[in-house]
Amino acid sequence: MIQSVAQQPVGVRPVLATGRDNRPVICHVIHSLGVGGAEVLLDQMVRRMSDEFRFVVAVLDEVGEIGERLRRDGVTVHHLHREPGIDRNCAQRLKAFADQQQVSILHAHQYTPFFQAMLSRGLVGRRPVVFTEHGRHVPDLPSRKRMIVNRLLLRKRDRLIGVGEAVADALIKNEGLPAQRVEVIYNGVDLNRYQHTDASARELIRAEFGFNSTDFVAVQVARLHDLKDHETAIRAMKVVCEEVPHARLLIVGDGDCRSRIEQLIEENQLEFNVVMAGARNDVPDLLAASDLFLMTSISEGIPLTLIEAMAAGLPVVSTAVGGIPEMIESGVSGYLHEARDVGGIAASVISLTRDLEQRHRISVNGRKTALEKFSLETMLLQYRQVYRDVAGVAI
Repeated sequence: MIQSVAQQPVGVRPVLATGRDNRPVICHVIHSLGVGGAEVLLDQMVRRMSDEFRFVVAVLDEVGEIGERLRRDGVTVHHLHREPGIDRNCAQRLKAFADQQQVSILHAHQYTPFFQAMLSRGLVGRRPVVFTEHGRHVPDLPSRKRMIVNRLLLRKRDRLIGVGEAVADALIKNEGLPAQRVEVIYNGVDLNRYQHTDASARELIRAEFGFNSTDFVAVQVARLHDLKDHETAIRAMKVVCEEVPHARLLIVGDGDCRSRIEQLIEENQLEFNVVMAGARNDVPDLLAASDLFLMTSISEGIPLTLIEAMAAGLPVVSTAVGGIPEMIESGVSGYLHEARDVGGIAASVISLTRDLEQRHRISVNGRKTALEKFSLETMLLQYRQVYRDVAGVAI
């Protein structure tokens, strides 16, 4: 996820007659607050749910861009400075911070923060943990050691959430978490931001990158990371451009793999057809300027960028990894292929460049799916209910 969340005011603080803040305190626990899917969702929760809950954040490794912005807006973001390797004191520092902030619930994002949150309770602590798993690494294999630890540390009031069915299934099979306790809350996006863009955005963005009005522009929005497999996207574009010389690929995002991707573009002589846009804050406009959304990841949960593209009415060509088959019905609301299937991905892109009616049908179905299943409002309402249940707050 590259798009930075639009600024939202942190909610008005309800106070008792004594002047004390009476909201239950939720502490998000996360690796870092750079720009990524889990980080953006955390930011939205803090900004849009603070009418009912007071949020603080504990980051294990790095405060990051989103963390600094939350700090500027008055949210307490505490850096736990986790040491490399096994940091036995990290959980103690988390407990001290949670005690000082009078935290009611720890909400952990991804497995390591979940482990630290459970460990922070020690043997007798009772503070409940909500765990959201956003995605899985590759290879995703069972760990008997983690299974035993998870069962020993889990408490009755804890809640276990996967962002999709595939992610939830991995928590059961690979982490040994009780199937009856793992639930699904789909990720959500503020869909209105991707349906009502400036009418001039398409022309302006295309002019910025030197694209003609007749060019067929595919866009890929993702961190420049091995899991996003930009190499497959570039190799597929090599095939596409041999058939459709006016096809272009706009790669949006930044990361550690940038130099390697640039080198691959050069090796394939695609400097004219593939453009690196870097990190951007205008993703709705970039989507509006494009004709197709491309995703070539080898691992995903329920990617926000894919929801955004569907909401924007872009036909999607993607790999069928993680929760993506829960989002797209291949041939109906997009086209899905196995990871690293260069030929299949290229064939679907070529087909869509030549068939406007097909593009329209796919985009209409994709937008309908986004509206029905992946709205931010629905996601936030479900998390509100989880917090209320766990904290014992009356509805």
